[in-house]
Amino acid sequence: MKLETTYKSNNYPIVVEHQALDQLHNYIEGYQDIVLVVDATVDINWKSTLEFITTEYGAHKLVIPSGETTKSFSFYEEMMETLLSKQLTRDTCLIAVGGGATGDFTGFLAATLLRGVDFIQVPTTILAHDSSVGGKVGINSKHGKNLIGAFYRPKAVIYDLNFLDTLPYSEVLSGYAEVYKHALLSSAEAVRNIETQFPNATALASLNEIEYYIFKGIETKLNIIIKDEKETNVRKFLNLGHTFGHAVEYTFKIPHGHAVMIGMIYQFIVANQQLNQDFDIAHYIDYLSALNYPLDIINTFEFETLYHLMLKDKKNDQQGVQMVLLDGIGHPVVKHVDKEALLQAYTTLLTYFKK
Repeated sequence: MKLETTYKSNNYPIVVEHQALDQLHNYIEGYQDIVLVVDATVDINWKSTLEFITTEYGAHKLVIPSGETTKSFSFYEEMMETLLSKQLTRDTCLIAVGGGATGDFTGFLAATLLRGVDFIQVPTTILAHDSSVGGKVGINSKHGKNLIGAFYRPKAVIYDLNFLDTLPYSEVLSGYAEVYKHALLSSAEAVRNIETQFPNATALASLNEIEYYIFKGIETKLNIIIKDEKETNVRKFLNLGHTFGHAVEYTFKIPHGHAVMIGMIYQFIVANQQLNQDFDIAHYIDYLSALNYPLDIINTFEFETLYHLMLKDKKNDQQGVQMVLLDGIGHPVVKHVDKEALLQAYTTLLTYFKK
């Protein structure tokens, strides 16, 4: 399966299939230097599979820690100085092999190294089906998640589904949040289909037919980012569940998708209150519980801490917090929500989890 962006220029392919890594050759021929930036866990599990990149192309190899710890100023500086010590030219391509954090970090290195070199995304998680497409790259700040970065398109996205074979269930859950988000942005039918396909943890862990839903998720995202690459209007819809979710993720250091699913529940409550919707909150809580999302953490939340982080969300303007809300499944809108309304929704959220 192959998709391609349809900008006026500088487009890139998105290859989604088993053995997709075999096509990497088509995109790395001819560079003076290649740098393989690989997640440490992926390197352990897939070292022999990736070996051709260093043996056939003489690539430099950087093994970086798994997860968000890479996305810091200090690690960025360390890796940038390492790259510069290799006397690279602009005729260089970085290859990011790993999850969303690896892709974000490597893309930001590429965007800023020598004022910009090429990079290729090789996502290895379900979560990265979302982050590897669209050209958002960056690192975190002490003030919040993904506040430092750029819009910088990859040369290609090579999504080899074989990598999913070694994913722990926690990573499956994290990635599924973005797949489910894309269904919510699409249609009620899409949501019914995906909930039927993956009704519980056992079904989701099997990953049966996950390829179809990943492909549809990427397709949904592409339809949005082609209209609005720099997030001035409709691309904001992709932040569904993220305003509250990012605050939870940053505070509790839980996986991105786990936090986004909690943010999704919060969004449903806000939508009911602010848009006169009638979402069945208990249904979504029951569904996420059946998939084993860690919803008990909600009992430990403290509103002022999370509100402070929501105020730093990138979608906000001088009027305050902007949230993406569903005005019905498949109909996202962006709406300012004041502190009183956010607190009211937070209080409602807690009522579902009182013991």
